[in-house]
Amino acid sequence: MSEKNRDGKRTARERLAVEREKQKSAEKRRRALVVGVSVVCVLGLAAVIGVVAANSGKDSKSESAGPVVAPSGAQGKDSLAIPVGEESAKSTLTVWEDFRCPACQSFETNYRAVIHELTNAGKLKVEYHLATIIDGNMGGSGSRHAANAAACAQDAGRFTAYHDVLYDNQPQETDDAFAKDSELIELAAKTDGLDTPAFRTCVEDGTHNSWVAKSNQAFQSGGFSGTPTVLLNGKNIYQDQTMTPAKLKQMIEAADKA
Repeated sequence: MSEKNRDGKRTARERLAVEREKQKSAEKRRRALVVGVSVVCVLGLAAVIGVVAANSGKDSKSESAGPVVAPSGAQGKDSLAIPVGEESAKSTLTVWEDFRCPACQSFETNYRAVIHELTNAGKLKVEYHLATIIDGNMGGSGSRHAANAAACAQDAGRFTAYHDVLYDNQPQETDDAFAKDSELIELAAKTDGLDTPAFRTCVEDGTHNSWVAKSNQAFQSGGFSGTPTVLLNGKNIYQDQTMTPAKLKQMIEAADKA
């Protein structure tokens, strides 16, 4: 065999050996990549599971979690009404409201003085029903948290005062500030005798959340057009374009004298 042929075969063998080394190196890199991707996927899955777990526990006070606990003194069907005023009053004002609802705040601002005057005089009884439709429309949980806090205030015998404080400090409709327990507890300090350990625990535990959810379900199944819905002795007066605080007072005083 000529020297030239021997050199050619040697060169071919060397090229083959180099190619095999390249393939081995490529295989090692591929295996390392597969292992690395697998680790990343596992870690990524663990992270996703962690996020899901964290979110699932983020608001443990979900709107229908736990037993239905009505606030102290609640009346009516399924104990969904919070009463204010004398039971013997001849007129009953039924109010469906949402603490995040701007129209509810407007009603409270315009009619509050007359309502307080008539309930204090024993001429009017008010039954408050709490709804959470803004949470559904705008997102968030401020309506529910505020309603639960108001129910906690009812337990403490401070519903009316705290009810008014919530409306006086109502955030913008798109601002879910009432979702923060700290905000609701801070507002309790504006109500004499309300900021107590019992109230704080009730707010933070969402004691009445299931009751609030049941009240909202009653609102949704009641065929009402929105909040506020205001009924005087069963008649919807909020839809009456001629209604004023003075007219409402006149109607209630006339019924009281009848």
